[in-house]
Amino acid sequence: MTYHGRFAPSPSGPLHAGSLVAAVASHADALAHGGQWQVRMEDVDEGRTVPGAADAILRTLECHGFQWQGEVLFQSTRKERYRELIHSLLDHDRAYWCACTRREIHTAGHEGIEGIVYPGTCRQGLPPGRTGKAVRLRTDDRKICFQDRVSGKHCQILSRDVGDFIIQRADGYTAYQLAVVADDADQGINQVVRGEDLLLSTPRQIWLQKLLGFPRVEYAHIPLLLDAQGRKLSKRDKAHPLSDSNPVPALLSAWQHLGQALPPEMPATPEDFWNWARTHWNIDTVQSQ
Repeated sequence: MTYHGRFAPSPSGPLHAGSLVAAVASHADALAHGGQWQVRMEDVDEGRTVPGAADAILRTLECHGFQWQGEVLFQSTRKERYRELIHSLLDHDRAYWCACTRREIHTAGHEGIEGIVYPGTCRQGLPPGRTGKAVRLRTDDRKICFQDRVSGKHCQILSRDVGDFIIQRADGYTAYQLAVVADDADQGINQVVRGEDLLLSTPRQIWLQKLLGFPRVEYAHIPLLLDAQGRKLSKRDKAHPLSDSNPVPALLSAWQHLGQALPPEMPATPEDFWNWARTHWNIDTVQSQ
């Protein structure tokens, strides 16, 4: 099977060093496997999109020597596809409308692996006089396991650890979990290399793949680049953007963070760096945090 990977930044600001680590890992893995590599803009949450950020990200990727296949996919153009899938899940009773507020959920739910687990208030139907605002996906007590290429085996029981999760938000936007599964399936992605912050989301995405009849994807979650306080670098915290005029040091820094062997001499150009990366990438030397 041909390797199909991707890099999917959010256009909420310029590309920074933390994002570059994920881009370098996914691109190098695709190159090492002689595969395809695509770029997708995860702008499903249009309220967080910064005008001009997508173009700036693509320019930065080009300046750093990244080459992708096909057109860049924007989630904001795929609303009808997401609605189609959500309606199908509702029609087959795989999902349901929820009227609960955050306060109600916090009061009635219990602590899970990523916050409060939804208590199932609307699972059997909306309470009298209430109107559904969000759409939740039904979960059950089966164990969902996957073998991460970096950190090994992981398992969750979604009903216990996460609960019925949102696939369409109360503001009408499609939730990330549904959008990313639909995009990966429709783009033919079969290998996902991304940050470790998304490791806990993976069983939810595998569950959606199963319910929607999509092929299962193989995953590798790489260590995050953290700031001095041990926090993930993010655009929200004004992480410093990359310099388009001096790309090689940034590429080497990302490469070293991923535990990869440095070339004996400083590459003169991004193209020289990627020629090295193609034949020297080794995901077995990437250490999970």
